[in-house]
Amino acid sequence: MTPAGVLLLFLQLVLGPTLVMDNRLHTAIKNFRSLHLDYPRVVYPRGFRGYCNGLMAYVRGRMQDWFCPKIHYVVHAPWEAIQEDCKHSESFCENYNEYCTLTQSSFPITICTLGSKQPPTSCRYNSTLTNQRLYLLCSRKYDGEPIGVIGLY
Repeated sequence: MTPAGVLLLFLQLVLGPTLVMDNRLHTAIKNFRSLHLDYPRVVYPRGFRGYCNGLMAYVRGRMQDWFCPKIHYVVHAPWEAIQEDCKHSESFCENYNEYCTLTQSSFPITICTLGSKQPPTSCRYNSTLTNQRLYLLCSRKYDGEPIGVIGLY
């Protein structure tokens, strides 16, 4: 094998998994920003019958899934304020196989909860606006980025 072939094989074996991991994390960060952040808060037209129904139509379209998520959290704060809490996430959440943290500050949050007793093809959501701390999934232990919301505190 030529030296160039050996180098190419080496790069594919060593750097290939790193590039895939970086792409997965980049996608997770991008999804967090587009699915869980709404700052400033969008006002949907009356035809959507409320904030969560309009937002969840977008979320389902973005996820390209017909499944109606039972609960979804939307934070109404700037990215920089949320991002700060993933700079030092000392905890590892084994259930999610990711680092996680509890935010230091409370944030305005809309909780979209799937309504009960409706046909499976219908996704009608109830909306609750609150101000609480978040459990976040982070991309890594130090200098990480938020990639998910586990719940509220």
